[in-house]
Amino acid sequence: MRKLFLLSAAVLILFPTIAEACTSLLVGKKASADGSTFISYAADSHVLYGELYHWPSATYPKGTMLDIIEWDTSKPLGKIAQVEKTYSVIGNMNEHQLTISESTWGGREELQDSTGIMDYGSLIYVTLQRAKTAREAIKTMTDLVKEYGYYSSGESFSIADPNEIWIMEMIGKGVGNKGAVWVAVKIPDECIAAHANHARIHTFPLDDKENCLYSSDVIAFAREKGYFNGLNKDFSFSKAYAVTDFGALRGCEARVWSFYNKYADGMDKYLDYINGKSQEVLPLYVKPNRKLGVRDVQSMMRDHFEDTPFDMTQDIGAGPFKVPYRYRPMTFKVDTVEYTNERAIATQQTGFSFVSQMRSWLPDAIGGILWFGVDDANTCVYVPMYCATQNVPECYKVGNGDMYTFSWTSAFWIHNWVANQAYNRYNLMIPDIRKAQRQLEDKYENMQPAIEKAAMELYNTNPQEAISYLNNYSVNEATAATASWKQLGEYLLVKFIDGNVKKEKDGKFARTPYGDAEYPNFPGYSKEYYEQIAKETGDRLKVTF
Repeated sequence: MRKLFLLSAAVLILFPTIAEACTSLLVGKKASADGSTFISYAADSHVLYGELYHWPSATYPKGTMLDIIEWDTSKPLGKIAQVEKTYSVIGNMNEHQLTISESTWGGREELQDSTGIMDYGSLIYVTLQRAKTAREAIKTMTDLVKEYGYYSSGESFSIADPNEIWIMEMIGKGVGNKGAVWVAVKIPDECIAAHANHARIHTFPLDDKENCLYSSDVIAFAREKGYFNGLNKDFSFSKAYAVTDFGALRGCEARVWSFYNKYADGMDKYLDYINGKSQEVLPLYVKPNRKLGVRDVQSMMRDHFEDTPFDMTQDIGAGPFKVPYRYRPMTFKVDTVEYTNERAIATQQTGFSFVSQMRSWLPDAIGGILWFGVDDANTCVYVPMYCATQNVPECYKVGNGDMYTFSWTSAFWIHNWVANQAYNRYNLMIPDIRKAQRQLEDKYENMQPAIEKAAMELYNTNPQEAISYLNNYSVNEATAATASWKQLGEYLLVKFIDGNVKKEKDGKFARTPYGDAEYPNFPGYSKEYYEQIAKETGDRLKVTF
């Protein structure tokens, strides 16, 4: 169990183990349908338990120290000075609508500083408690690593507020060289962007402080280490500090390409890059061919490369039920030849995911929504958690179960139960899951105008009442959604038990005139699967008389 503890002489934050294989999608305010900014995040890890973290705002005595614990391992890294006042944080969004997400790309191993104090997870959550805007967050994060050292490997951060979205990439400078080299680029308002475990910033403007910030030694350090020897204008952060191998392209950049391909024109030309046959890199950002809404971003978080050359439902690995999942390891050998499994945005080992919606024309308490889900984004429900939420619902609460402790009141475990049923017979079960998903998410979308109108009326007279109203709404919907998902799991178990499919009529399981269960359907396997069986078994299974 990992919680926030207040000690007499120090504040101790214990961070949950987090992923090293995550995806973030970004949408500028002029690329969105209503003027919102969006960033999304899938925290993918085989050991991350899906919970919703909360840090209340607080005031600390002068001289208070904050103990930093590495997010990935719970290893104590050191102490930093606590600020006098911190902001409230729910998940990865604070009370000012600032949101930060990440994806790890590793980079040059010799640049990791084992003596640094600030790991990437601590940078995110400490910064959310200290900054109001994206630009403030960039300064806070870079000041922290400059003062205390950067412990982690190469990292991409999505940093967004209601007006701006940025990608910042950072890597340390090795033991004995405290700090980090970094570059941050503002994504144009009319564009979308993404990062997925590979450094995405190549060349960047050196004289545009409004749209690009970077450490003073980002190029000089690369020259010193022998990573770059060209003209400054040709410097690529990604090529200097990251490693672009087959895994980085097919396992990481392909996810970015899939997002761009869905919403922008002309992306086929980058397929050769994804397959390692071209040096024309995927752009940092693109202009979409239409404006995106929150449901579009949620849908993209459920992507498995459908209708692309990498479609995970269309090869033999999908099995007879068109399953878009491949279990680890990611690569395998046959007769000394190495092969890969595709790595999509949606994956089974997600702890939690979100789509953060930030709106500049509303008070922060109403404008910021963390559309939050646990487990696989493909089979989760994105529930609206307003950024002023002060009470974490029981279904998302830290301590309600863990990776070794099942809980029937934990949304993470309920969603895993549903998802793992679907992984066995995906193409049969996913229509029922999609129906339940749409019903809930349609309800949230339809209720949102009325909920926010009522909240705004309260806010105009008593902001705290508006905050309480939204808090109660978020908690109640999360609780109801988890109960609904438990009912879905029960329904799937009954309908698909033992490889059969129960018949239904008028929304209920069909019964005979005498009240017994009607004989079920036997869907069998796909045509392609039967053909493969016949091919591999020869005459052994052939009916000969």
